[in-house]
This record gives sequence, C-alpha cells and structure tokens, in this order.
Amino acid sequence: MAANTRKENLCILLIGGGAREHALAWKLSQSHLVKTIFCAPGNGATGNIDKAQNVPHLSPDQHTDLLAFATQSNVDLVVVGPEVPLVAGIVDLFESAGRQCFGPKAAARMEGSKTFAKDFMTRHRIPTARYRNFDDYAEARDYLESVDYDVVIKAAGLAAGKGVILPSSDSKQPMHDALRATMVDRQFGSAGTEVVIEEYLEGQELSFLSFVDGYTVKSLIPAQDHKQVFDHDQGPNTGGMGCYAPTPIASEQLIEEVHRTILQPTVDGMRKERMPFKGLLFTGIMVTRDGPKVLEYNVRFGDPETQTLLPLLDGDLAEIMLACTNGYLDAVDVKCKPGSCVTVVGAAGGYPGSYSKGDPITIDADACEAEDTHIFHAGTSLASGTLATAGGRVIAATAVAPDLETALSKAYNTMSKIHFESMHYRKDIAHRALSHHSVSASTHERPEVPLTYAAAGVSIDAGTELVNRIKSLAASTRQFGAKSSLGGFGGQVDLAAAGYEQSPIISSGVDGVGTKSRLAVRMIKHDTIGIDLVAMVANDILTEGAEPLWLMDTMNLHKLDVEIGVSIVEGVANGCIQANCNLAGGETAELGDVIKEGHYILDASCSGALRKGRRPLPRKDEFQKGDVLLGLRSSGPHSNGYSLIHKIVERSDLPFSSPAPWEPSTSVGLSLLTPTKIYVRALLELFEKELVKGAAHITGGGLVENIPRILPAGLKAEVEAKSWSVPEVFRWLKKEGKVEKDEMARVFNMGIGMVLVVAQGHVGEVTRILEGKGENVVRIGGLAEREEGGVGCVIHNTDVWDRW
Repeated sequence: MAANTRKENLCILLIGGGAREHALAWKLSQSHLVKTIFCAPGNGATGNIDKAQNVPHLSPDQHTDLLAFATQSNVDLVVVGPEVPLVAGIVDLFESAGRQCFGPKAAARMEGSKTFAKDFMTRHRIPTARYRNFDDYAEARDYLESVDYDVVIKAAGLAAGKGVILPSSDSKQPMHDALRATMVDRQFGSAGTEVVIEEYLEGQELSFLSFVDGYTVKSLIPAQDHKQVFDHDQGPNTGGMGCYAPTPIASEQLIEEVHRTILQPTVDGMRKERMPFKGLLFTGIMVTRDGPKVLEYNVRFGDPETQTLLPLLDGDLAEIMLACTNGYLDAVDVKCKPGSCVTVVGAAGGYPGSYSKGDPITIDADACEAEDTHIFHAGTSLASGTLATAGGRVIAATAVAPDLETALSKAYNTMSKIHFESMHYRKDIAHRALSHHSVSASTHERPEVPLTYAAAGVSIDAGTELVNRIKSLAASTRQFGAKSSLGGFGGQVDLAAAGYEQSPIISSGVDGVGTKSRLAVRMIKHDTIGIDLVAMVANDILTEGAEPLWLMDTMNLHKLDVEIGVSIVEGVANGCIQANCNLAGGETAELGDVIKEGHYILDASCSGALRKGRRPLPRKDEFQKGDVLLGLRSSGPHSNGYSLIHKIVERSDLPFSSPAPWEPSTSVGLSLLTPTKIYVRALLELFEKELVKGAAHITGGGLVENIPRILPAGLKAEVEAKSWSVPEVFRWLKKEGKVEKDEMARVFNMGIGMVLVVAQGHVGEVTRILEGKGENVVRIGGLAEREEGGVGCVIHNTDVWDRW
C-alpha cells in the first residue's frame, strides 16, 4: 500500500530504543499531523508518551520483520534512529516496498566508512585534518612512527562513538598500543579493519544537526557535546556524557562559514556522486585557528544532541521530516526558540567499559516539577512495573531556561533525583561556555610580554641592512637612462636617455602579499588576495609619478588547485581594473617540497610610464620646509604586518571565525582580509597637473620608515597623531598584543595608506580633487629641517592610540 501523502493522521514507525529515540517520539507526538508512533523496540519510558506504543519484540537489526510490521500496520513514515541499520541499507528495503523513510540510502556510507568520508572531503575540498587511510597494520605503524605532529586514530567502521583514540601524552607509545588494539586485537571488532590516522586538531568542537532534502540544508543551532567520560575532559571517549546549546563560539559568522564551506558543499558533493542525502546530517566540527574543519559525518540524529536541540525546535518535526523525504525543505521553516538547553547523561558504573544491567532505577516524584524539564530514557527497561538499567548510558536530564546558568541548575537538580547503583555523571557540563566570558585576554597565566614584529619573525632592521649592503651591487648594473636606487618604491628608465628618442620614462616595481595569504588559506577565501597583490606594486609605481601599464604575477604553490588558482587570478584581474592596468601574463610553479600543503606565495612585477615632458616623483629639489603632508586613508592593515597580526590573534585565543571586536558585523578573519586600497585613479590627475611633489606608499616599516624614503637629506616629516582617528582594528591590535607605540608606527600604516608632499598653496586644490574622487584626505603634518644624523620622521602625541 502506498505511503500516506496527505500529511495527516500519520502512522510512524520509529526504530531504536535510546534517549535519542525517546526525544524523537516526544517531539513527534506534539505534531498535529501524527496519529500513532510505534517505537521498535522503545525503552522503559517511550511507551508512556501520548500517541506512542512500544513494539518490544522488534529490534533495529530485524529489517525484514520491521518491514512486515510496517506493512501490516500501514505505516506512512519510517524514522530510523541508530546508524547501524542506516549503513546496512534499511532505507532501500523500505522504500522499495513503498514506505517513506526519513534517512539516507547510499549516502549512509559517509558514516559507515571514515576512510570513504575522508576521501570524499578531499575530492570536494572540504576543510578537514591531514590524514592517511590504512588497512595494513605494518604500514600504519610505520606511518605513525614517521609523523612529527600529534595524531588521532579512528576505527574506520561503526564503533558506537568510541572508536576514536586521542593523544594522551608526549610519548607515541600509547598511540602505538591503541593502533595495535584496534587493528590487530580488534578492540572495536570489524570496525578496526581499516583505520584513519589524522592530524590532531586543537580547538572547540561543535555539533551541527542539519535537515537535508538532497539540495537544501537547514540546521538547528550548533550544540557542544562532552565526549570524555570524566570531568575536565578526562578518560576514554563515550557516546556523549552531556550537551548544551547554544554555544558562545557559534557566532552568526561562524555558522554562515560552516554552511558555505562545509555543509552545502557536502550535500552538493553527495548529489554529484549520485548518492543524494535525505534525512538528518550530523556534522562534527572543530573550530580551529585556521577556521572550522570537519571531524566526522554522522547520518542520523546525535545523542545527546537530539535531547538538547529538540526542546528548542520551534516547529513541527513531522512536517520537517516529510519536507526532507519529499524534496520541499526550502518551503518549511526550521527555527529554534530563544533560551538555552542543557542535557546531563547518567551512566552505569564502569561505562564505557563493562557495566552491570538490571539495577533498579528510582526517580523522585518531583524530578520534573520545574517547567521545561525532561527526563529522557536511554538504556532502561520496564518489566512488571520495575524500571531497571539496560545499557551504559542509562538516562538523561534535560532542562530549558532563558539562560545557560539556569538551565544547568535545573538539569543538575533533576539528575540529583534519579537513583541507581553506581550511577555517575559529569559535573562540568558547559564548562567551556561558563569560562568563555570570564577568561581574560591574558588567558590566566599568560605573561604580559609586548609583542613586536621581530618576535613574530620579521626584522625591519635586517631588511634595511640587506638593502644597504646590496645597493652597490644593483648600482653596478645601471645603464644609461636608469634612475633607480634600492630602498625606493620602484625604479625608472628614461628611454630617451638610453637612446630611444621621444620615448616616455618607464617605471617598474616588484612586491608580494606576504603572510596575508596565510589568512586567505585559513578563511578559504582567495578572491581578494589578488587585489592586494596588484595594490602593493601599482601603488609603488604610483609613487614614481607613473601610470601603471601592465602587471605580471607569480603563483608559487605546494600543489596547484585549479579552483583556488582561478579565484586568486579573479582578484588580480579585479585589482588591475581598479589600477587601469593590463594583466599581461604570469607564472605558476608547484613547489611541494618548499611550500606547506595548501599554502601559496604570491608576487608580481608592474611597469608603468610617465608621459614625455613630465618630471618623475619624488621631485626632491622642490621639497622645502613648510610643505604639507596629506594622508589618504587606508582600508585597514593593507598587506603589511600580518606576521605580527597572526601572533596577536593567536595569543588572544580569539578564533578567526568569531566576530571581530573592532567590527562585530563580520568575523576576525574576513575583516583582516579587507583588500589593500588602490590609489591610482585618485592620484593620476594630480600628477598630470604636477600638484604633488612626492608620494610615499605606507607599507612595511609604517609611517616612520616610508615617508623618509622620499625626502631629501635636510628635511624630516613632522606628523601629528591627533590629526586623524586611528581605525579600531589598530587600537585592538595594540592593546591585545601589548605592542609599544613606536613598534606600531614602524609596522602598521595606522589608517594612512598613502602620504603626499604638497606645497602650501596647492593644499586646497589637491584636497578638492581627491575628495571629488571619494578619497578621505587628512592633513597629517608637514616638513621641517632635519639636523645632521637626525631621524626622518617624528610622530607626535601617539598616546591617542592607547584609547580602546
């Protein structure tokens, strides 16, 4: 008989008997579409739910008997709780007999084989840990011995959530013992026939439970599970000892990033591989400093996540399940109520090792007296009116409240009223959330050592010394017409002086984006880094008074990923358009032995020209005391100082995917990826009218190093820090990194990306032209006499930078 398509009076067969299935039955019973719920086999409490009845003689592995029961009982929708029947193909069996199933078919392999899932992630460029798959113990042992980073060992098959071994010490021996126990001694049975050895990821875990109809993905709010059996995340892994939602680390930006980079590509990838996913996709995510990465896929509701999230679901679960199975999830809302929910799991003594069964359970009469408090049974049985233990994870106390602290209090109060022999439960559920707001930027005992660019691995002084020592080498190659000196922004060639009459002066420069590319890799966002590359060389050419004409780029990669390459070049092309410059060509090189996997190095050269008769910049013979310094605002750090920025963010314990303290509307990473501003179109008119004497591009070395590069020996720049407001990102970096003011001035542009030297009488006209082109112009200081041996730039009143 065909399944019920009227979406009313539904008869549901719910397969399973744990706390997850108890919560599913409880939520489904609230649907006006549902008439009957058969729980096969159910547990000691599911039979007491309105509309529900247990079918205790049927177990999840009796597929043929379950189908016969569904046919006899005219079941309209089958909901499969555990992973084992899903991986074994139960959905194919039911759907071939005309029974609708909420759950995947071939895509169940994503949980059934971790080796398959990891290879799938690689094929579809879904961020995950480095890994290798093994079905030979000797090869796995040798690989484990060879790696120089911490690893996790995972039994490839189904192991009830326990087949993951984490590093427990600095020694490799415990991991070797675990590998042997898994592959040789078969601690997890056939699940250990194959293993995945993968990089150990540091960060916080999140559980994403997403409804999927093959195309559309709609997720519940992320939850955080507690896998290890004892407090303080000690002891072996379990199926889950507690859970809470929402979590403070799951910002809107992070959730969007997970959907964009992980969930949607996963669902699209499964469909492209002809195994469309319909059902509930449970994705374990690790929020690392490099962004969110996949730990594993599960193809069913999580436990205890289900007990935590369904009380927060503001909608009809049956309607959502029908939408998934029939392909119209985009027409159904999946929303969560405000507030927090906490689940605490009570386990049998000895769990996750051997434990006793059949111990009587008593529950105080007032256990669920508080509003929005629930007890979900997991491993329980009811015989002759006596409730008894029947599993390792026995029972769960769940509570909903307006805030996390109240929900915790209610859940633990309920758990205190449940009693059975040798019962134990964790007393620190949600400890990460509780400490999230109380942990200071110093992370307790972290020493308050000011960070510097040198401490981040970059020496400005060493760079200056190198330039000074190789200047003579470059000078020895100079030909007629060449007007360049190492240490400037670029070089010029007067073609007429070189014998090419009536020719323009050619200016050339070369630069790169440095460690900002690391951030693009972390955020999996490569379409703006090319703009930075163009900006760095085009702005340098501009300081010569030249108009950029053509650019050639170089991409050095560990291994070429075509999609990433295209994305980078899209940014380069975008930047060239902004710079009125032609992208003439480039070079790509794979340097797997030199560059870290997944990373790349970008460089470019740019050439420009000055029209015949126009003098190049800087025109040092025209500079004089009293000339004005006009600053053009930057868009942020541009492309300099990122080695130090990485250090500061890492020390702050702030994930790059979390909201930026200085720009809460976006994430730390995306804000810091704001492209470098290109000033070409704003300045060319000024150069044509010869209203500017000199221009300094504020790059590495900051204001104090870059302005002096264009000044004659007898003049210095006097800069007034009070004349412009420093962007909040620099204030945050200074405060969080304890960076000294002088260091900030030597590393960052502090909100000024280009400095122009202008005569007093031209300030008004220059300002008018620039503002007409949309530039924010600031009078930041002027030129003054410099004593012999004196510094080339002095910044006054930098104390204003301390105001955060």
